[in-house]
Order: sequence, then C-alpha cells, then structure tokens
Amino acid sequence: MSDGQLATRLNDALASLESVPVAKVTGRLVKVTGLMLQAVGCRFKLEQRCLVETDNGVMTEAQVVGFDHHTAYLMPIRQLGGLFAGAKVIPLQESSTVQISFDWIGRIVNGLGEPLDDGPPLDRGDWLSLDPSPINPLKRRPVDTPLDVGVRAINGLLTLGKGQRVGLMAGSGVGKSVLMGMITKNTSADVIVVGLIGERGREVREFIERSLGPEGMQKAIVIAAPADESPLMRLRATKLCHRVAEYFRDQGKDVLLLMDSLTRYAMAQREIALSLGEPPASRGYPPSVFSLLPQLLERAGNGEHPDGSLTAIYTVLADGDDQLDPVVDSARAILDGHVVLSRTLAEQGHYPAIDINASISRCMNSCTQSSHVTVANQFRQLNANYQQVKELLPLGGYQAGQDPELDQAVTMQPALKAYLQQGIEERSDYVTSLTQLAELFSPSQPQGINGGQ
Repeated sequence: MSDGQLATRLNDALASLESVPVAKVTGRLVKVTGLMLQAVGCRFKLEQRCLVETDNGVMTEAQVVGFDHHTAYLMPIRQLGGLFAGAKVIPLQESSTVQISFDWIGRIVNGLGEPLDDGPPLDRGDWLSLDPSPINPLKRRPVDTPLDVGVRAINGLLTLGKGQRVGLMAGSGVGKSVLMGMITKNTSADVIVVGLIGERGREVREFIERSLGPEGMQKAIVIAAPADESPLMRLRATKLCHRVAEYFRDQGKDVLLLMDSLTRYAMAQREIALSLGEPPASRGYPPSVFSLLPQLLERAGNGEHPDGSLTAIYTVLADGDDQLDPVVDSARAILDGHVVLSRTLAEQGHYPAIDINASISRCMNSCTQSSHVTVANQFRQLNANYQQVKELLPLGGYQAGQDPELDQAVTMQPALKAYLQQGIEERSDYVTSLTQLAELFSPSQPQGINGGQ
C-alpha cells in the first residue's frame, strides 16, 4: 500500500469518527417521595431540565430543584405516574427557553407555551431564555406617564404610571377577577398578558368568556396553570408571563401584566421548599419564598427601550381579609402601590369594592399634575371624614353645623360614592375620570385637571 493510499484511508477513518454517536451519561431514579424524585449516577446542575423514563417508555420532563452530596432532587413539571426504581434520568444540556412572537396575541397557552385553545402551534419567533439577565437599575426608564386602565376610581384617585407595579389586595369573593376583566377590556395598553396561576380550573374559562370576552382577547395573551398542575408548572407559568411581557415591552409596546395570583406563586414555591426540608418561618412559608418574591417582581417595570413599558398588577389573596398576611405584607413593601378591595363594600353592592383610604399609588405624584393630586387628596380627606361619623348618623348622634369639614363630607357623600362605583360594561377613560373628579369640587371649571399626559 502506497503512502498516498494510507494517508487517504487514515483521513477517511478520522472523518468517520465525527459520525460516531457519543455516549450519553444517564442517572437512575432511586427514590420517590410525594412529588419529590431522587436520582443518582451523574452530574446534575441546579434548575437543570431532565427526562425521566416511565414504564410505558415515554420520557417525561422534570427539573432539578436541589441536591444532597451525590443525590439530586427533581420535581416533575407535569403530574406523572408509571415511575419505577432504576428508571433512566437523562440530563438535558439546553436551558429553559421559549419561542415568542406576535402570533401569541389572542392565544391561550399553558406554562410550557403549548396552546390550550386548539389553535395552531406557536412555533415561530425568537428563542428567549425564561431567566434573562436583570436590568441595570440606572438604565430603567422612569415612571412619568399615566396609564389609562378604564376604571374611574383608579384613574382619578390611584393613578397608575406606565412601568408601575401594583398589588390588588383582597380576600376571596370580593371582585378581583371582575376588576381584572374590566381593566383588561378598558385599558389603553397595546398588549395585555394575563396569568391565571393556581386558580380553579373552571375559573379559567369563565374569566376568558365572561370577564375578558372577545373584545378583551383581541390584544390579550392568557397563560394558565390551574391548581391541579404541579408546583413546578405553576412557577414556570409565572416566569413565562413575565418573559412574554418583557418581550413585547422590548419591542416598544405598552404592556400590562395582570397576574392572578401572586399568593399561589408563593404557595407553589412553599410546596417545593418544604419538600426539600426547608423549615417554615412565617405562617408556614419558608425563607426562600420571601427571597424569590423580589427577584420576580423586579422583572416588571420599564426597561432600557425608550418607548416600551411594562406595568404589572398582581392580585394578592389575603386569607380571612388579613392585611398582615406575610405574603401580603411582603408584596406591599416591594411593590409601587396597592389597591385594597373591601369585603364590607362588596357586601353593600358597591363595585368595584375599592377601599380608597386603604389604597395608595406611590407613583401618582410623578406622573400627574399637582392640581390633580390636590383634588384627589381632598376627595380622600372627605371620604375619611365621613367614615368617622358614619356610625353616628342612624343614631342621631351627629348634629350638623358644628364642624364645616364634617358637614361637607356628609353632604358630598352621595356624589363621592357615585364616583367610586362603576358598572362592569362601563368605561371611563383617563380624561373623563379627571374631568368628573374636578366637577365634584368646581362645577364651573370642569377642565381644571384634565391634563397630565
């Protein structure tokens, strides 16, 4: 054999090595306790995605949530069965990504981005990581422009700015979902991302058909992970909500993110942390819950893009109407304001049941005119004065003419109450809300505060 032939055969042999499949390192399943899986046999990384073998040969996806020496703790993304001792566990090298495009608008998906509405697959767009790098706080665009949400009480007295993050604090059954539906249909935002996290399965369809309706769905994206989904799926759906909202914000759109609810997200993280053996700290919540909340909530808000904005409204469930619940208290400290819904008002048929004096918008001063803030504070003062004498009126314990401020509060109460109430199908834009607020105090000059944009 000549030297040329030998060199040719050697080159062919070396080239063939590229087509030889490389062996995959796999682990094995050694223990299952509740939703927690334990695997050994290979190197696992925290938050790494894995495929776990089942008895019917189907590989199901799980994620590494912790480890102890050589044992990795995994949790399935979907509810699963058919596990057996020694099942293969194959670690995946690629990170959690999602393909997002404008085709998502008007669609209903789960936490994996899979359609739930029998529509075509969402397989076009940009591949993005679910965990982007945090934004430099010095590069964030400030909150200085009001956002019209179409609800008179919020537009006039709790004005929200583009890029603000607000909590909707309420117990169960006081109108959170209805108020979210009103905002979704009436807001001036370009894109609305609705996250239904950990709620009842039947409420997903009810919210879409009754609260949103065809009008609201035209510019909305609904991401649903009901209560029967795994804790990991609920966490993933929450991250997906924020990633989708961030994508459209970075495209220069004004985005409104509505997430129902932040409490269910905290509960999902609590399930995972307790399964890993983390001790409960405050009313059953482990410390990791309160360290993850700011990481999630700081993803909302304005970015570096000069045009786009991301305003977020999170519902926070106050069990037993307890405003000192640890999740409620932590969210109140992190967010840029809170809207409290009152069960007392709801029982009186007062909708939306917003307790104006218990609510606040911390960005209102920076995105409205001073004349607007002055009138809004005057409204709140009158409402607070009326609450002081409200119990005395039926008993005849209040005598008019002794305190001019209380007299004015009692006289104007019907007008104040009418301003705070609004029908489900009624829309009150930002300028109209401010004009009606001005008319309460200066009927001859209704145009006094209709600026601010």
